[in-house]
Amino acid sequence: MSVAAASLNDVTVTRSGKEILSGVSLEIGEGERWAVLGPNGAGKSTLMRLLSTRLHPTRGTVGILGERLGRVDIFELRPLIGLASQELADTIPPEELVENVVVTAGYSVVGRWREEYDDVDLERARTLLAAFGVGELGQRHFGTLSTGERKRVLAARALMTDPELLLLDEPAAGLDLGGRESLVRTLGRLAKDPATPVTVLVTHHVEEIPPGYTHVALVRKGKLVAAGPIAETLTSQNLTATFGLPLIAEQRGERFTARSLALN
Repeated sequence: MSVAAASLNDVTVTRSGKEILSGVSLEIGEGERWAVLGPNGAGKSTLMRLLSTRLHPTRGTVGILGERLGRVDIFELRPLIGLASQELADTIPPEELVENVVVTAGYSVVGRWREEYDDVDLERARTLLAAFGVGELGQRHFGTLSTGERKRVLAARALMTDPELLLLDEPAAGLDLGGRESLVRTLGRLAKDPATPVTVLVTHHVEEIPPGYTHVALVRKGKLVAAGPIAETLTSQNLTATFGLPLIAEQRGERFTARSLALN
């Protein structure tokens, strides 16, 4: 029996007396691509902090790549987890070269200091930047990039260590329509590549779920509304319960959309 890439068992996270997540259980298997969907304040980013070992649960257990949080050295586990998030972006020195933003993932640090990198590491960083359409930005300073460019650089960084678990926290947030569609297309190609690790992507918008994603988890007010295979779970009924608004879910080809139910 294969070990789940990630699992949460009756997980609760409490901060300042408030439950941010409440009794969440979820299992993410090998080869799966998950989208986590829900409104602002639903607990999605808290879920990602658990999966990235940046946070421990108040109650319940979290398993990551066969290890249990609280019983493993997280600094040995983190290189196996690729992460792209705004929280991470905020820690990157604005004067850091883009190429270094990517290559420093090998040491799980931000900001290159005295680390030495082989030519093969630099070449991998350049290849990943090119794959996300920002190969020409390698010698630019991170702080000079647009929102869309930063998102792509962070996605490249997340893959630098050839991780076993890839976490993408709102990768399309703040992008215009063209930037969003370009990024979604790139992430869709990754999703269909068998070499891509197990992936979890957080978003507010159904339209940002890339083609090739296999599962979805819907979260509202810290609780799991529904989770499972995307075609069965991303329904009008479940979306309505998640967002507290009458919604119609539609699938067109490999993409999903949602719209408000017209009221007379």
